[in-house]
Amino acid sequence: MLALTDFSSRLIAWQRIHGRHDLPWQNTRDAYRIWLSEIMLQQTQVTTVIPYYARFLERFPTVTALADAPIDDVMALWAGLGYYSRARNLHRCAQVVAYEQGGRFPRTVEKLAELPGIGRSTAAAVASFAFGARATILDGNVKRVLARVFGIAGFPGEKKVENAMWALAESLLPDAANKDEVTAYTQSLMDLGATLCVRGKPDCPRCPFASDCVAKVEGRQRELPAARPKKAVPTRKTWMLVLRDGDSILLEKRPPTGIWGGLWSLPEAADESALAQVAHGFGGEETLQKLALLSHTFTHFKLEIEPRLGEARHAPRELREAEIVWAPLSRIDAYGVPAPVRKLIDALSGSLL
Repeated sequence: MLALTDFSSRLIAWQRIHGRHDLPWQNTRDAYRIWLSEIMLQQTQVTTVIPYYARFLERFPTVTALADAPIDDVMALWAGLGYYSRARNLHRCAQVVAYEQGGRFPRTVEKLAELPGIGRSTAAAVASFAFGARATILDGNVKRVLARVFGIAGFPGEKKVENAMWALAESLLPDAANKDEVTAYTQSLMDLGATLCVRGKPDCPRCPFASDCVAKVEGRQRELPAARPKKAVPTRKTWMLVLRDGDSILLEKRPPTGIWGGLWSLPEAADESALAQVAHGFGGEETLQKLALLSHTFTHFKLEIEPRLGEARHAPRELREAEIVWAPLSRIDAYGVPAPVRKLIDALSGSLL
């Protein structure tokens, strides 16, 4: 097995030459910017995050600006990035930091991990990048590197395997007081997993551990890390109403928890007749036009959406509930709409306007 004392130094040397150095959230010790990027990067590719990160900083340049913003504004900017609980936790965390911590993020992993939406690995990343703390991270990229280089069997999401990886990751930390070296090591782990030791086809010839990596030596790159045990993915079905009133469509805010929590979406019903009743309640015709089936796959289930289009002939001028609105299509960007629903609206916008 690779000598543990050699791992960090070899990795840091590789990163200095071949690593990523110009990402928007690098070359800073600003805890707010680092924290924002780490939350966005959870289960999301860098190329997807970059434009969202830029828009968030333009709209919310400080943690206090984010804390003071209406949650609807936050959700609208987050729309399309997915995993929407991150946005709700992001807003709550900003409020805690701004109102209870004097606008300053805690400096330790333990205190950071107590904040909303910040787990052990994210706390370590923020502490390392912002404050130079000697703390280990263990995100998906790092798990993949450790599983392959050291030949760790088992699904990394299993508690026993994950605990073993945490212990290994902590043992590999550079024993250095130099904050820059600790930060470089943390970045190098991320870079190796994101650029070379990727899930599909790892670029083994360019890897600094090619001669020692268990997966490479034994030809087990596809086997390690072990995949999540397969389970049958259930299918759920819902009917959605695209109800038009002039150049506006009806939207309702979803409950704060559950899928698309806190976002604005199209009214739903359990079947077609119930959807027709919803349309009738808002002045629409009960005969609705059938649209193409829309499917969206979540982590644990597949959602089939049966959209129906209707015209509101006698739409109520005022809506009693604050969480139901007639949204002008020309201002649809002001509402946080789930990506599949936004795709449906955009596809129809030419005929609706």
